[in-house]
Amino acid sequence: MSSGTIDIDEFENADADEFDERNDTERIVLFLDEHDDRAWKAATIAERLGLDTDAVSAILSRLKERGLVRHKRPYWAITDNKERLQSAYRLHRHHESAAEQYGEERLEDLRTDQMEEVQ
Repeated sequence: MSSGTIDIDEFENADADEFDERNDTERIVLFLDEHDDRAWKAATIAERLGLDTDAVSAILSRLKERGLVRHKRPYWAITDNKERLQSAYRLHRHHESAAEQYGEERLEDLRTDQMEEVQ
């Protein structure tokens, strides 16, 4: 987790948009993509990004289901299918833009009297 501060050299050398808030999934994908010449343990990714190891493991598992990362126990790497990665990124950005433009959907707002409760 962020401490609320960064080293002044990191600040000075950063791009203008580098500190825009990104969710943990985005941060993990960007990290793996930027370091696509290596495979990483979940704990190392978590340490580098300041995230909880269990959260990183869960996110990596979901990314693997989507075909966006590769896994050979205990290591993880970004997919070598760059077209799939770019497609997922475009879809993600589309959803973000829609959410910004129209607001986030909430299941409670969509619920009708005819919907059955799933248990």
